Amino acid sequence: MLIRPLKPVSTPALEMAPASKVQAQPGFAEHLKASLMTANALQHQSSTAQQELATGRNGNIHETLIAMNKADVSFRMITQVRNKILQAYQEVMRMQ
Repeated sequence: MLIRPLKPVSTPALEMAPASKVQAQPGFAEHLKASLMTANALQHQSSTAQQELATGRNGNIHETLIAMNKADVSFRMITQVRNKILQAYQEVMRMQ
């Protein structure tokens, strides 16, 4: 009977990744900027759809209303994020 020595157990999840391979996660500012850009694009799409409907180039009122609602929801979300940011800032300023 041959007894072989045990091999060390290596788990890739527990090993430290080299610093060069670690990518920076996007922060809050990047997410906020992306949301603002998306909301702006939706506003432009809504405006274009309204103009095309008014001039008769596009007779599909359903797509126009969907574009308008997407822009409205996006704008409301951005407004609520702004309100929460202002509330957090005011709360921090009240701290002693």
